[in-house]
Amino acid sequence: MRLVIIGVVALLVLGGGGAAAYFFLLKKPAEAAVGEEDAEGAEDHAKKDEHKKEKGGHGGGSQFVELEPLILPIVDNEGVNQVVSLVVSLEVGSAEDAAQVEHMAPKLKDAYIQDMYGVLNRHAALKGGVVQVADIKKRLNKISNDIMGEDVVHDVLLQVVQQRPI
Repeated sequence: MRLVIIGVVALLVLGGGGAAAYFFLLKKPAEAAVGEEDAEGAEDHAKKDEHKKEKGGHGGGSQFVELEPLILPIVDNEGVNQVVSLVVSLEVGSAEDAAQVEHMAPKLKDAYIQDMYGVLNRHAALKGGVVQVADIKKRLNKISNDIMGEDVVHDVLLQVVQQRPI
């Protein structure tokens, strides 16, 4: 009986060691998938950055302005079935731009809500019940550039995207 217990304990220890080795040594970290559109957007952003550096604009001194959280409904044929919460930060190039964005934050938030309200559904930004972050980010970038101008907001960063069913 003693030998059976020792054998079972030995198998558990060896199995645990093998599982630990698999998870920590062999399993590769997750990689972000970049589609063709995202890659083109990154190239355009890099070109803008180079152009602004040449003009004496924003370089490594980016600043970030965090806006208040946005809470948006997902509306379908039966009504509201989910709520999406977004925490948005805007990347700007200087302290003056940051002050300008902070001053215009209520107008930006209003424009974001007006554009996104009711748009988050299966046809626009939901696929398989999951919010498509890239689509939302593109919309928010476009709105930011429309309101603030092309050279003020360099990028929209989504800090938190949370979905809750109702």
